[in-house]
Amino acid sequence: MRPVAVAGIGKTAFGAFPDHDLRSLAVEAGQKALENGHASASQVEAFYLGNFAGPSFTGQNHLAPYVATAMGITGVPATRFEAACASSGSAFFHAVSAVGAGLYDIVLVVGVEKMTSQPTPKVTEILAGAGDGCGEVRAGATFPALFAMIARRHMYQYGTTREQLAAVAVKNHQNGAKNPLAHMRKVITMEQALAGKMIAEPLTVYDCSLISDGAAAVLIMPLERASEFTDKPVRVLGIAQTSDHVALDEKDDITTFSAVKTSAAKAYKMAGVEAKDIQFAEVHDCFTIAEIIAIEDLGFVPKGQGGPYSLAGGTCIHGERPVNASGGLKSKGHPVGATGTGQICDVVEQIRGQAGERQVKRNSLGLAQNLGGSGATSVITILGAA
Repeated sequence: MRPVAVAGIGKTAFGAFPDHDLRSLAVEAGQKALENGHASASQVEAFYLGNFAGPSFTGQNHLAPYVATAMGITGVPATRFEAACASSGSAFFHAVSAVGAGLYDIVLVVGVEKMTSQPTPKVTEILAGAGDGCGEVRAGATFPALFAMIARRHMYQYGTTREQLAAVAVKNHQNGAKNPLAHMRKVITMEQALAGKMIAEPLTVYDCSLISDGAAAVLIMPLERASEFTDKPVRVLGIAQTSDHVALDEKDDITTFSAVKTSAAKAYKMAGVEAKDIQFAEVHDCFTIAEIIAIEDLGFVPKGQGGPYSLAGGTCIHGERPVNASGGLKSKGHPVGATGTGQICDVVEQIRGQAGERQVKRNSLGLAQNLGGSGATSVITILGAA
């Protein structure tokens, strides 16, 4: 496999945008990535779109060529990838695989979701479709309910507390308040987080990510060609995608996501690094418990220590290992199809030293962890300075 580099990135703001449809969001992010990578639409050899539920949210199918042609990209493969909340992480994984294999040189990956076109109950129903339709969904389970069960079990097995969950929310809101593209730029206190409206006990509204619109895009190419397009290429050092059972009742232990552990092990091996070498990370905090479990499964802390480590400030921007300096899904927003590429963009910004007030000090080796559903899909990407 030949080395692959990110040459360009582009993001829209994440939020609620009644005047923007799915295509316009995707086009905005894609054009920004092309401009950032000093490339033109005519140079793109393949177009990969990450999108979870565009047909359900907007009524539009055949989304990849629908978006690509609006950008002036024609005559090349245009393919949509669906892997729940890991849709664009999966699209990125397959794009890197194709470039690494020599099938294409210049590939544009766009992730997009337009969620606010539907009322909240309908959004919840659509998202539940990423769970087990024959069991969980028929029983009425939503993702807040599923992750509430995960949180309760983690509390039972490891003594995790609501204060530790709240510490994740407080930290991510502090980071998101410094992110000009974040959906909720609002600092919250520990007291506010603990007193939030209960959604699914023990998770309050402050433990849950946002319903958002948005898009993010990444332009990739062989490392050997990256200098033709940018003076700030970022190398893909390791990447892996793995899967696991969709339903919680089929998992051996719901306090860990085995797909995260297996994909992380593969990505670490490919990159030639260990967990201790990762300097900062963007992880999938769809709920605060998910960030705590992520830093455990990634090997940043021992199992059961994610809560105490978070409460002690280990994951803060100036902590031992910054996590979600972007604000994470909790504050930045979670347009599910855009989350994976959004994380890649955030890691690239850090490595380039372009994160502004959110810039971490040690920024040469970063990781993105993108989760689909309640752990059925995991994509791990390790990026470093080229």
